[in-house]
Amino acid sequence: MKGIDVSYYIVKTHILAILNAMQLNLTNLNKTIIALDRALATANLYSETNNSNRDLQETLRAGVIQNFEISYEQCWKMIQRWISLNVSKEDATYPRTRKELFRLAAKYGLIDDPKPWFQYGDARNLTSHTYDEDTADEVYAVAHNFLLSAKNLFNKLEKLNA
Repeated sequence: MKGIDVSYYIVKTHILAILNAMQLNLTNLNKTIIALDRALATANLYSETNNSNRDLQETLRAGVIQNFEISYEQCWKMIQRWISLNVSKEDATYPRTRKELFRLAAKYGLIDDPKPWFQYGDARNLTSHTYDEDTADEVYAVAHNFLLSAKNLFNKLEKLNA
C-alpha cells in the first residue's frame, strides 16, 4: 500500500507541475497595457492644456504609438501561447496568419470580435513601413480603441489562467 501512495504522490506532483507550467505569465502583458494607458492619459492631459506646444504633442503621440506597438505585439503573442497550450493540436497548428489567430481567439472567447484586431494589426504594420503625420494621427486614434480591447483580453486571460 505504501508503494502505491508514493507512486500516486509522484504522479500527482508531476501533473501539478505540468499544469502550473501551462499557466501564462501575464506580467509583461499587464505592464505594457498599463504603459499604454498612462501614455494615452498623459497625451490627452497635455493636448487639452498645451495646444500651443506642437513639439510636446508630437513627442507624446510618438510615445503612445510606441506603447501601442509593444502592447499589440504582447497581445497577439499571448493569444498564440494560450491557444498552443489550451486547444486541440489541430486548432493550435492551424493559424498561419494573425487574422486566423484572431478568428481562433474569438472562437475560444479570448476576444469578442476579430475584426477590430485586424484593424489593430493594420495600424501596427503602418508604423513599421511608413511614418508621416497622417499615419501617426491614424495610429494614435487606433491606439485609443485598442486599449479597451487589450484590457479585455488581459482580463479574460487572467480568469482563464487562475
